[in-house]
Amino acid sequence: MKKKVMLRCLIGAPIGLSISFMITLLISIIINKGEYYPVVPQLTALCGNELNAVILQTICSLIYGAAFGGASVIWEQENWSLLKQTVLHCLVISVSSFPIAYFMYWMPHSALGIAGYIALFFIIYFFIWFGWYFAMKKRIRELNERIKVNSVNG
Repeated sequence: MKKKVMLRCLIGAPIGLSISFMITLLISIIINKGEYYPVVPQLTALCGNELNAVILQTICSLIYGAAFGGASVIWEQENWSLLKQTVLHCLVISVSSFPIAYFMYWMPHSALGIAGYIALFFIIYFFIWFGWYFAMKKRIRELNERIKVNSVNG
């Protein structure tokens, strides 16, 4: 299992970086001033210059993607209940996401900003989870129907 987690981390890291880049590109397009905004100004100030901020954000985006990739192995533990998988996955993702989001200034550094980030994180997490759950349920139903058809015809 450790080997599989490491492999998923290696796959997830560049995906996390790609998503991070796409987000900064989308934000730059939305701002629509003809400039590219790779990092938030607070991170640039913290790092001393934009290049250092971009390097730090790149490293954090790789870590973020690796955490998501590695955590995906949790869903393959067939001897664990869905509740255990969900709680553990959510815990791993939230514990790895929050410090990065906070340090990168992806959220306001205030009690309201932190509460808003946490609420938004869990809302998005559970919308994705429910979408995945119902998609898998539909797929299982379809597979069971195919098995019935094949057993009757076979």
